[in-house]
Amino acid sequence: MITIKNEQEIKIMREAGRILATALKGIEKQVKPGITTLELDRACEALILSLGAKPAFKGHEGFPYSLCASVNENIVHGYPSNYALKEGDIIGLDLGVLYKGYYSDMAITVAVGKVSFEAKRLINVAKKSLRLGIKKVRPGNTVGDIGNTIQRFVEDQGFSVVRSLCGHGIGKGLHEDPQIPNYGKRGAGEKFIEGMTICIEPMITAGDYNLKKSADGYGFATKDNSLSAHFEHTIAVTKFGAKILTEV
Repeated sequence: MITIKNEQEIKIMREAGRILATALKGIEKQVKPGITTLELDRACEALILSLGAKPAFKGHEGFPYSLCASVNENIVHGYPSNYALKEGDIIGLDLGVLYKGYYSDMAITVAVGKVSFEAKRLINVAKKSLRLGIKKVRPGNTVGDIGNTIQRFVEDQGFSVVRSLCGHGIGKGLHEDPQIPNYGKRGAGEKFIEGMTICIEPMITAGDYNLKKSADGYGFATKDNSLSAHFEHTIAVTKFGAKILTEV
């Protein structure tokens, strides 16, 4: 069931989003060759708690960490570990917070030092596809309008969009209705209504879009081991269009 939030609820989610964006920006600055993903997770949890929120992912469906750290071919839900980042890696940082009973969710993909031209282009295309998808958020438009826009742009750039994972509604639950795929047909799916809060999160690959379980047994990786990138914002639907809640 899709839940509609009132002005006060969206205000709280905006506060949650600011905390989340601040924390993620702080972690992004620590990404460099030699740091382990477990060190990033510990820094992440300490930062979230210092900002007055709780890590949303820790304990969710048994996940024991605060940060999803997905390196190279790993697309989402990567376990932090003793893996030390290397020059040329790319890493997806997916993070959520719980604040005053409401969730916020956000992800970015970051280059570790100097990366290949393909990796840089993949990151830029994923980031732009999110911006294009957000522009389709307004009352009367549909979930399919977002997916179609993201899919057409990504595929025109020679990349693929993941089919088996998608964005989602958010609020008092971390994952609520509706599902927000990154592919689809214009005009298809649920229509947006003022007061809806959703997460749009393009997940794209340099090769095929089929996935497999990551080596850690929890996350997902590209089946052909091609590079992947992931970006996400929490959005409120207003009468004027999209309001990004996960910004500093």
